[in-house]
Amino acid sequence: RRPLTSLQSYSSARPRTPPGSSWSSPRRSGSCSAPAGRGSSPSSPFPAPPECGGRNPTTATHRRIRAGLTRELNSVMFNNEMMADVHFVVGPPGGTQRVPGHKYVLAVGSSVFHAMFYGELAEDTEEIRIPDVEPPSFLAMLKYIYCDEIDLCADTVLATLYAAKKYIVPHLARACVNFLETSLSAKNACVLLSQSCLFEEPDLTQRCWEVIDAQAELALRSEGFCDIDAQTLESILRRETLNAKEMVVFEAALSWAEAECHRRDLPPSIDNKRLVLGKAIYLIRIPAMALEDFANGAAQSGMLTLNETNDIFLWFTASRKPELLFCSKPRKGLAPQCCHRFQSCAYRSNQWRYRGRCDSIQFAVDRRVFIAGFGLYGSSCGSAEYSAKMELKRQGVPMAQRVIKFFSDGSSSTFPVWFDYPVQIEPDTFYTASVVLDGNELSYFGQEGMTEVQSGKVTFQFQCSSDSTNGTGVQGGQIPELIFYA
Repeated sequence: RRPLTSLQSYSSARPRTPPGSSWSSPRRSGSCSAPAGRGSSPSSPFPAPPECGGRNPTTATHRRIRAGLTRELNSVMFNNEMMADVHFVVGPPGGTQRVPGHKYVLAVGSSVFHAMFYGELAEDTEEIRIPDVEPPSFLAMLKYIYCDEIDLCADTVLATLYAAKKYIVPHLARACVNFLETSLSAKNACVLLSQSCLFEEPDLTQRCWEVIDAQAELALRSEGFCDIDAQTLESILRRETLNAKEMVVFEAALSWAEAECHRRDLPPSIDNKRLVLGKAIYLIRIPAMALEDFANGAAQSGMLTLNETNDIFLWFTASRKPELLFCSKPRKGLAPQCCHRFQSCAYRSNQWRYRGRCDSIQFAVDRRVFIAGFGLYGSSCGSAEYSAKMELKRQGVPMAQRVIKFFSDGSSSTFPVWFDYPVQIEPDTFYTASVVLDGNELSYFGQEGMTEVQSGKVTFQFQCSSDSTNGTGVQGGQIPELIFYA
C-alpha cells in the first residue's frame, strides 16, 4: 500500500460510470488488442490493457502494469452494483445506507471479510447489517480496499478508525491515527485521549497526555472535556503533571458533571452532580487551591458538605490540621525548559537600547513542543522597568500575544516573560518570536549566536527574521531564550 498522501474531506460516494473502452482495433503483430468484427466483445466497462508494443517489458515493469491495472479494475467496482454479490445495510436504524460489495475484493483486503465469506463459519447471505458503523466511514474503508486511496476528514476519522479496527485493515487504521496526531490540539486532546485508550493506540495516548499536561487549562475548558467517559475523567483528575490551577480543575469537573447529568436524563442539581462524580471528586486537590479561590469558589459552590467545607477551612488556617479525604499536595506540573541561543552576553555604551522597535528571530524544532514564554535581557545601567509586547507567529499569522511589564535589576541575567497559555509548536515549520520593548536604559545583548541548539531532546534551528527592526539576528541581539515544555 502506498503511504497516506491526501487528506481531502470525504464526500458521499456515488456509483461510478465505468469508463467505456472498446477493444476493436485489428490485431497486429506484437499488439495486445483483441480482434474486431463478427464475434467481437461488446464495449467493456473495464479499462483496456496497456499496449505491449514491440518490446518485451522487464519483469518489474510487468508487475507494475499488472498492479496498476488490478487497482484500476477494482476501483471501477467501488460502490458499484455491477456484479455485486453481497450488500451491506450500514448505519443505525433511521440512518442506513445500502452499499454493494464484491466478496473477492473485500476478502483480499480484510481478513475479517475473508472469514465472513470464505471461512469455515461463512454464511451464505446476500445482505449483511452493520448498525455500529456510520455509512461515510464504511465507504471510506471500502474506498481504501478497492482503490488504495485514503480520504479522511475531522468529522469522520474516529468512526473510520473504528471501522478499520473492526475489519482489521491495519494500514488504514495507521493512517487514521496519523491524521489524529497531526490534528491534535488542546480542543480535542481529552476526547482523543478517551478514544485512543478505547482503540488501544498507546502512541496516540502519549501524544494526548503531552498536550493535556502542557496546555491543561485550555484542555480542561474545552467543550470536548465534557464528552469524555468517567474513567478518562478520573485519569485526568489523578494526573500529577497537569499545568493548571486547581480551581480550573474544580470548575472543569463541575462542567463535566452537569453534562453527565444530561446524558443520564437527570436534573443538573447539586446532589445529582455530586452523585455522578462519585469518588472522583476526591481526586480534585481542593486544599491545594489558593485560599481566596477556595473561599470564593469551591466553598460556595454547594458541591462540598458542611463538614468538608469546615475541615478544609481549618486545614488552611489551623496549626493542628484535620485529616482530609482530599489530597493536599499540589500537583508538580511540568518543569519548564530553556533553549539558550547565545554563548555569551555583553554591553557597550550606545550599543543596544530598547526604543519601541521590534526584536525578532525565527525558529523551528524537530519535535512538538509548547512555547510558554521568552527570556529577555534587561538594563545594563542599574534597575529599570520595561513594557514588553510579546508575540508568536506562524507564517505571519499571530498565534499568541501579550503585553506585560517586567522589572530588571541591572544584572546580566535574563528575565522570563510568559504567555497566557503555552503555544503548541509543530516540528519542521518556522515560527517567528517577536518582542517590542519600551525602556530608556541601555541593555545587555547576546553574542556568539548559534544556528542550531540542542536543548534536552529537542533540536532548535534559528534564522533571521525580516520583522526584526532593532538589530536582533542569529549572531547577536535580544530574545536570548525560548521557554518551553516538551
